[in-house]
Amino acid sequence: MKRGFFGIGIYHAKTETNIGTLWRSAHNFGASFIFTIGRRYKHQASDTTKAWKVIPLYHYDTFEDLKINIPNEARIIAIEQSEKSVPLKSFNHPEQCIYLLGAEDCGLPVEILEKVGKIVHIDSPMCLNVAVAGSIVMYDRMVNK
Repeated sequence: MKRGFFGIGIYHAKTETNIGTLWRSAHNFGASFIFTIGRRYKHQASDTTKAWKVIPLYHYDTFEDLKINIPNEARIIAIEQSEKSVPLKSFNHPEQCIYLLGAEDCGLPVEILEKVGKIVHIDSPMCLNVAVAGSIVMYDRMVNK
């Protein structure tokens, strides 16, 4: 029996396609749920596994709404390039956590980064698509947990 759980979501997603792709990856890598903050999801062809039948999607209007509703003892882990971030390759994933990704065009606001448990970055020479970044984080959790 697996221990722990995790959810993953995007703050102000730029496109609905990214939500569909992240949902599909979440289904493959064992996420308990996904979420959006500030935007709504519309069904996309990128969710080819019909993950919506297996993994719930929650919508929050603001970051504060997310914080009020997160499961007990779950830490919020921001995935963002930052001076305060640690590399994913040396990060120990908590048993219960929520991974929060920022929109591709503007990332996560400083006000949010100041309120999360940890900030993690993926070593890459350029920015990644948000759904790809989420997929890498979930894969890392799966192989290193």
